[in-house]
Amino acid sequence: MEKKKKITKKPVNPQQTHKIDASDEVLGRLASRIAMLLRGKNKPTFQYHTDCGDVVLVTNAAKLKITGKKLDQKIYYHYSGYPGGMKKRKMNDVMVKNPADVLKRAIWNMLPKNKLRDRMIKRLKISN
Repeated sequence: MEKKKKITKKPVNPQQTHKIDASDEVLGRLASRIAMLLRGKNKPTFQYHTDCGDVVLVTNAAKLKITGKKLDQKIYYHYSGYPGGMKKRKMNDVMVKNPADVLKRAIWNMLPKNKLRDRMIKRLKISN
């Protein structure tokens, strides 16, 4: 009879800190790399139901490269829930006000949509 594998609930490896320089990096490629580190998919002990990711520190978010016509065409929506409560902002306006917000939104949408996402995004620190 085969032995059953033991599933651990806490990560076996301690969290590491990754420092990433965002200057001259393409937004989507950088965001997917960071989402993978936050989730812990780079570790051999990765399990879908556990939060075993690392801490990620990003610098120079203002120097991100955004390809194509996204600055003029991409629109971020926010709906308050009330009639007439839809707010729209272009990516260019968000980038001028807070470049770190553009990167955080991209990473947020790449993380799994479950209870672990809030804990994962708290380990992300972005500086302009």
